[in-house]
Amino acid sequence: MNVPGAIRKLDETLVNRIAAGEVIQRPANAIKELLENSLDAKSTNIQITVKSGGLKMLQIQDDGCGIRKDDLGIVCERFTTSKLTQFEDLSSISTFGFRGEALASISHVAHLTITTKTSNDQCAYKAMYEDGRLKAPPKPCAGNQGTQILAEDLFYNVSTRRKALKNPSEEHSRIADVVSRYAIHNPHVGFSLKKHGENLAEIRTKANSTHVDNIKCIFGNSVSRELLEVECVEEGLKFKLHGFISNANYSTKKQIFLLFINHRLVDSTGLRRALDSVYSLYLPKGAHPFLYLSLELDPRNVDVNVHPTKHEVHFLHEDSIIERVKQAIEAKLSGANTSRVFQTQVKVPAINESLKPVERSATTAPSHLVRTDSGAQKLDKFFNVVSSPSSSCSPSSQPKSSSSSQTNKRKIRLTSVLTLRKAIEDSEHKELRRILGNMIFVGCVDATRALLQHEKSLFLCNTKKLAEEMFYQIMLYEFGNLGEIRFTNQLALAKLCKMGLDSPAAGWTDDDEAGKKEDYSKQVEQLLVSKAPMLKDYFSIDIDQEGNLKTIPLLLDNYTPDLGGLPWYIVQLACEVNWDNEKECFESFCRETAKFYSKIATNNVDNEAKEYDWKWTIEHVLYSTLRSCFIPPRRYAEDGTILQIANLPDLYKVFERC
Repeated sequence: MNVPGAIRKLDETLVNRIAAGEVIQRPANAIKELLENSLDAKSTNIQITVKSGGLKMLQIQDDGCGIRKDDLGIVCERFTTSKLTQFEDLSSISTFGFRGEALASISHVAHLTITTKTSNDQCAYKAMYEDGRLKAPPKPCAGNQGTQILAEDLFYNVSTRRKALKNPSEEHSRIADVVSRYAIHNPHVGFSLKKHGENLAEIRTKANSTHVDNIKCIFGNSVSRELLEVECVEEGLKFKLHGFISNANYSTKKQIFLLFINHRLVDSTGLRRALDSVYSLYLPKGAHPFLYLSLELDPRNVDVNVHPTKHEVHFLHEDSIIERVKQAIEAKLSGANTSRVFQTQVKVPAINESLKPVERSATTAPSHLVRTDSGAQKLDKFFNVVSSPSSSCSPSSQPKSSSSSQTNKRKIRLTSVLTLRKAIEDSEHKELRRILGNMIFVGCVDATRALLQHEKSLFLCNTKKLAEEMFYQIMLYEFGNLGEIRFTNQLALAKLCKMGLDSPAAGWTDDDEAGKKEDYSKQVEQLLVSKAPMLKDYFSIDIDQEGNLKTIPLLLDNYTPDLGGLPWYIVQLACEVNWDNEKECFESFCRETAKFYSKIATNNVDNEAKEYDWKWTIEHVLYSTLRSCFIPPRRYAEDGTILQIANLPDLYKVFERC
């Protein structure tokens, strides 16, 4: 005889963990929920840092309105929210969050820490949570306006889920996909995603950019140049459509479909199928388009509470709206097929035509062929240089640098630094950035000039000026987070200054009004010692109380400046830096440091391969960084810093006349 089991009420902690597993299925779900909270808080800049795909650490920081101290006690309890007060509010909800489950769910499956500050608070407050409850009262601390949420050891108490998510690289890719989608849809917000411990961001978009700029930044020029803007307004169905779709020239093996309904990232199987049927007339079998669509519907016609992760929504007149969207995209594609590019196959002559002259196929003309292998036919091939580097000039033999990497990169909120960064971004020359971002390094002319190829054009670049501006930008964007190069023997500032004054550039004589070199050197030492705490904190320049220089900043891995210029650099810090005004001080200090670092060290290797040593540094360190994260100013298009000296079609015209 079967005896029925007793029905028991589950423990509240167990219930919450089960519910948390539905909302937070993987790290990407947690990022999505936290991103939406930041956007609800009217943030203009959001920074995400992850470690091991978000399983070991997941941190998001914004500059939104923050959380009130009085609310920190219940912020991680289930069904606590500031977005609605009664069920009827769901019919007109316009925010991302509304159930109050995101932070609660994360706190049940991870160690959660919240640091927040509102505009009315005198300081920030830090609180730690476990299973939805505060572990201790919030503690006051230093912080900027906004909220920082740190989730560590995700699913530490759900071993089965943790084992199922054993591939951190896959989880990181999913996080990057979520961040990319929100960055494209919210161009007014700046987004940044990077791995913990790395200096360069994997994804970085500027605030107040455009949809197309962010698509280009994330998916590349191959997508952005083939985009069509689509718009549709339907008063009867009460919806508005705006988006960007690829034309018939672009295709990919996997469909890229970004759908936002009332600014929520969702999916719609019906709409996806309809768009596949439209593109099947234009693309070959197995090829898919790029689609970014934003639908704005009457909130009263949308049910957002149909999925635990809000991945799907239901709305009225769904079939009619999908059909209208399909028609709008069909009309856009049919009106844009004049730019279509077709690939044709050359006809092979038949046997009875073998005696006839075979016409040349209508393929790409030699004058339009673009060199794509950056390792082939370097400039050095035509000169007598070392062809295969010995161990003495390999990357591992570069000058040894002792970097003090910071485990937690701090976010700088100084108005002066932010203003200087904005000035860099406002002066950006987009075409030069495109050229440098897609260039092929041809070779070094000398230590200050190099040849680059972009598409069918050849450019002569001033390496020193490019490096100087690049190091200036690194100083500002890594402000307060720089590594350090530590000297084996401490260097006396007074001696360095005296050596600098002995150089011809100083133009110094003992009869000058400023006094003797020793006296001036002592004044320079006293000045820099008085600024030592600031120099150490912001620029990783360590000076002890005895006036000894112990470290200088590490701006790039595998790169050490020409230390022969260190004495003159010390003199310039005393003469050219405006120590009285914060903004001018930071700007002039970074400029002088960039000048010092921009001089390529050509004598670090004392053997026959030393020429290869500095050439390797220029190609694989300097120009590699210029390609990935440099913002070229507009003046470089006018002052000859980047100068086009030839292009392939014109060269062929010259050769044809010879």
